Amino acid sequence: MIQLVDISRQHGSQILFQNASFQILPGTRSGLVGPNGAGKTTIFRLITGEEHADAGEIVIPKNTVIGYFSQDVGEMAGRSALEEVMAASSVTVRLGEELRRMEAQMCEPMEDGAMAALLDRYGEAQAEFEHLGGYDLESRAQTVLTGLGIGPDAYNRPVEAFSGGWKMRIALASILTLNPDVLLLDEPTNHLDVESIIWLEEWLATEFKGMLLMTSHDREFMNRTVSRIVEVANRTITTYSGDYDFYLREREIRHEQLLASHRRQQEMLAKEEEFIARFAARASHAAQVQSRVKKLEKIERIEIPPEQRTIRFEFPQPPRSGDDVVRMENLAKVWELPEGGEKSVFGGVSGLIRRGEKIAVVGVNGAGKSTFLKCLAGQTGPTTGSVVIGANVNHGYFSQHAMETLDPKKSVFETVQDTLPQASIGVLRNLCAAFLFQGDAVDKRIDKLSGGEKSRLVLATLLGRPINFLILDEPTNHLDIQSREILLDALKEFTGTVVLVSHDRHFLRALVNRVVEIDHGEMRIYAGDYDYYLHKSGRATHAGDMGAAGYGGHSIPLRQ
Repeated sequence: MIQLVDISRQHGSQILFQNASFQILPGTRSGLVGPNGAGKTTIFRLITGEEHADAGEIVIPKNTVIGYFSQDVGEMAGRSALEEVMAASSVTVRLGEELRRMEAQMCEPMEDGAMAALLDRYGEAQAEFEHLGGYDLESRAQTVLTGLGIGPDAYNRPVEAFSGGWKMRIALASILTLNPDVLLLDEPTNHLDVESIIWLEEWLATEFKGMLLMTSHDREFMNRTVSRIVEVANRTITTYSGDYDFYLREREIRHEQLLASHRRQQEMLAKEEEFIARFAARASHAAQVQSRVKKLEKIERIEIPPEQRTIRFEFPQPPRSGDDVVRMENLAKVWELPEGGEKSVFGGVSGLIRRGEKIAVVGVNGAGKSTFLKCLAGQTGPTTGSVVIGANVNHGYFSQHAMETLDPKKSVFETVQDTLPQASIGVLRNLCAAFLFQGDAVDKRIDKLSGGEKSRLVLATLLGRPINFLILDEPTNHLDIQSREILLDALKEFTGTVVLVSHDRHFLRALVNRVVEIDHGEMRIYAGDYDYYLHKSGRATHAGDMGAAGYGGHSIPLRQ
């Protein structure tokens, strides 16, 4: 058990916690939530010892192994992917080396006393090595790497050859392979596809036996993984016994109860203060007045914590497009490989995207989802076949690359104003506020924004324009749960056409009415929502989600 007792911590003038306490109990799976800047990362750093509390006590049992995965993976070089993962279990690796040295020493002649001492040490080291899972360390590392999408053909690739997102997977695999007593995960799903996310859910449920504390912007992952929520907000830490959806309901109930208690207290205080004001000058009531004054002085006033403001923005009605938004005829894309040869991404795609459809494009990483979206957006041409955009279709395309096109010297407000030069200042400020840029935040320069803030800004400029066909490649990446809900609400109300790629299952379930799956160069279309796709493709498990089974689906045209 880990205990944080009456913790206080301040960063500059900002007080994060004041006499806050909570426990991580054996076997518990806890989700850490709270507004940006409330102190979630600080909690992790306090537990790992990277930061120290200004006051209070942190109690961690001796010899507790803590594994911490953060978004800052540091430098990786000089090892293969498999070696990098195993190197994180440094104590286990050193014990293994020590055992081999002692085994070699046992083959040499020595005095009986020295041999007895060596055997004693060997027995202790062997027991500890076995406890740490040393005998299956390599196979465990291979299993975790494969589960996170790095198969046997990539085990021996140098880590320098992997992109940033894949290095994050290697770093996560390192922490999971360690199999610590306490697992701290800061946004573990950020760079994972749906298959890897589901594998991680199952691994945490079946393989990991320790204590878990994690943050995640993936609402469904949180619901499936944790049974306890730890909220960091308003200088304190509050615990809720349930998953994320339970937390949202319970927090609202508690807030309503607090408002009611505050209202009753204010009514009581007003009556007491009225009595004191009326009879303060009367000697006959002096004792009663003094008694009530002392009573009011002792009452602990109920405070209503500031709420996160949520502003709804009425997005402009997009101009009506023709009924046929995109027509594809024998569409195919082939990439030329740097080492020579070709790779077929997809082929033989014919069909029609109709006005008002909201379509998810799914498939494993590298299947060609982004390439398909680029073909629709005109960012790359097909190798064969054609993409014909319909009448009066005005498309907007979002990709991670779009964030790099922002002018780093401009402010949030200037960027939105450049996109909508005819809009009034009030409309622009409301648009900014709808995507959580409020007050002074509208004056922040682009080069000072986080990845999530840049994503929100690009999405605001897209949704504020008269676009009737949205092509969105991972719009939920870098967005926290609140920002995802804002985007989801906006897209639900959007009357145009949407084609998107996202690994957020809650987002897809709530939005799309058709699914396109790309698998090994083939494209399968499912004329139903996300759950319909899971069922028809054979990917639905007993938990109602994607499993590792074969697809079992059928191919139909996008639209006859």
